[in-house]
Amino acid sequence: MPVLYHHPMSTASRFVRLIFAEYGFQAELIEEQPWEKRRDFIALNPAGTLPVYLDDNMRTLCGATIISEFMDETSGVLKRDRRLLAEDPFQRAEIRRLTEWFLFKAEQDVTRPLVRERVYKLQMTPDHGGGAPDSKILRTSRNNIRQHMRYLAWLAGSRTWLAGERLSYADLAGAATISVLDYLGEIDWNEWPQVKEWYQRLKSRPSFRPLLNDRVRGVTPVSHYADLDF
Repeated sequence: MPVLYHHPMSTASRFVRLIFAEYGFQAELIEEQPWEKRRDFIALNPAGTLPVYLDDNMRTLCGATIISEFMDETSGVLKRDRRLLAEDPFQRAEIRRLTEWFLFKAEQDVTRPLVRERVYKLQMTPDHGGGAPDSKILRTSRNNIRQHMRYLAWLAGSRTWLAGERLSYADLAGAATISVLDYLGEIDWNEWPQVKEWYQRLKSRPSFRPLLNDRVRGVTPVSHYADLDF
């Protein structure tokens, strides 16, 4: 069976897991601690980043963008109205733009620093950089959440789905991002009803159930994390 190296709190990993589930594609999940820089893992991906896909022939694909494009070319083209990357070139560009927004811009501003400070540092040894969270980094990241939530609220309020009329990679990337922040209790849902309604639609899809069952050692999710009506 193909293998996906991932971490439960990796937004990019969650994005790829959602794609696999939407397309009915099966892969064995292997949790990787990227800060450990295991020799065998670095041999697969010299960058040391997640996710990494290994097929039955031991061929490797590294990174969410590369894996998502591969999945579109091998599975998406067969799905017709369930394809997650549109046929129209301009629509495809918009989907890619928003996917990049969540996987790179939001990751840099919000999710990566929050996850590192609140999750990874608890599991890291001192040699790997473990220890107490940096309050300054937490404060900056939390301030950045509002900017991204405002933009997401505009998208959710003005479009059927984030990139247009159909569910797309943009929605899966956005939901992967929000799910990490929601696990950590970093979102005040009373402030963002439009985002909440959109996220509930994603959260209710069968593809999302494995993510809602994720648990991270030492970090308990907020009480409503797995609730579809929250």
